[in-house]
Amino acid sequence: MPLDATSIITAAADLDERLGRQIEFILELDQLKTVLRRSLLVDGSRTENTAEHSWHLAMMALLLAEWAGPEVDVIEATKAVLVHDIVEIDAGDIYIYDETGRETKAAAEEAAADRLFGLLPNDQGIELRRLWDLYERRDTPTGRFAYALDRLQPLLLNVASGGASWLHHGIRADQVRTMNGPIVDASALLWDLAQRIIDEAEEAGALASPAPAT
Repeated sequence: MPLDATSIITAAADLDERLGRQIEFILELDQLKTVLRRSLLVDGSRTENTAEHSWHLAMMALLLAEWAGPEVDVIEATKAVLVHDIVEIDAGDIYIYDETGRETKAAAEEAAADRLFGLLPNDQGIELRRLWDLYERRDTPTGRFAYALDRLQPLLLNVASGGASWLHHGIRADQVRTMNGPIVDASALLWDLAQRIIDEAEEAGALASPAPAT
């Protein structure tokens, strides 16, 4: 019998059906390492992948929660940012400035959430789906904080890498301000930081020229 993912899942399921489903999901998560995003690493050497992005957000949640107020549940936010991009295994990474792609994003990600979280034992699948919904709905301080971090992290990477990705895709300062606006819903201080570094990026020529007036 060849050694592969199926053989591992079978071996686990032979011991316990629940364990088999958990191991199947764990192996499925490995695909996140192959989903490439648009943001460059700080050193500009390559783009990050979604697994790296999710880990980075989790660390940000642990470190920056103090700036989002006492209503934020740090552990819940950390879990939410680890879970929220699992759907990219099926749906892929939709560039935030791709207006056409964003039109179909919600439906694709809903279908992905149904399939992927459905691989797990029912109780764990429900819990991960709850965390995913917490991020998507943004109707609690914790959900808004998780969402804000997902805006702030690529902003930090884009500025730290000299705006190369923005320039490559022709992204303007007004677009960046609009897309990062939700940061203010979680933290006025983090939004002040975001505005300051966007201003600096614009002054440094790291963003495309403004759209012509009509």
